[in-house]
Amino acid sequence: MVEESPDVLFDIAGPVATMTLNRPAKLNAITPRMTDAIRGQADRINAERGISVVILTGAGEKAFCAGSDISELDAYDTAWEFRSRPDYCDAIRSIRKPVIAAVNGYAFGGGLELSMSADIRLASQTATFAAPEIKLGWIGGGGVSTFLARSAGPSNAALMLYTGDPVDAATALSWGLVSQVVKPDELLPAASELAGRIGQRPPIAAQTAKLNLRAAYSLPLENAIQYERDLQTICFATEDAAEGRSAFAQKRQPHFHGR
Repeated sequence: MVEESPDVLFDIAGPVATMTLNRPAKLNAITPRMTDAIRGQADRINAERGISVVILTGAGEKAFCAGSDISELDAYDTAWEFRSRPDYCDAIRSIRKPVIAAVNGYAFGGGLELSMSADIRLASQTATFAAPEIKLGWIGGGGVSTFLARSAGPSNAALMLYTGDPVDAATALSWGLVSQVVKPDELLPAASELAGRIGQRPPIAAQTAKLNLRAAYSLPLENAIQYERDLQTICFATEDAAEGRSAFAQKRQPHFHGR
């Protein structure tokens, strides 16, 4: 059963699911209850064949997500209990389908990690990105160092991690943290348009492309190429691939069914 929370909204329109962090008065800071809801919705997304792509965003104009609600952190009795807590970034990374983060304001701390747990990031001109944990005496734990080093490069990653200071959307774009920056009122339409395009692609191929991209980060070159070739073979054997070849030969639009 999916954990329900008024602070995490969930909507499905055709092949596109939208998950909205809905705590704007608290800059969409995430509570343990919200984490449970995010984990439940991630499981639902993986289970429902009709969902092909996900948009992740925050309610309101000020914030995508300001990370974990700091007022909740003292509820953990020990550091190990804190270490072993369920993690919302892990939940987003567990989604097998493409995820687009529509970043509409502050993406700080865990919010930065949450956005980078998505596959594609679009940002409003008002978006800002920061890893401010160092200012409070700790560092991030949701993958921020790895993500920043891969996306922004080691020097820019160090700049963000060592100072905790924010960077604006234009800087994030120039560093490769986001793919596109748009006006605030164009953010969700841009995310929806992109999600619609991805949603038209054959689901197995889209999920396999995501799996392959992740492997490319962690495998040695020759192993990564061999893994890609194996995944290609799996896709080639699907009904969707046969339909794609048939549609190409007949000069018509293909109709994919995820088989």
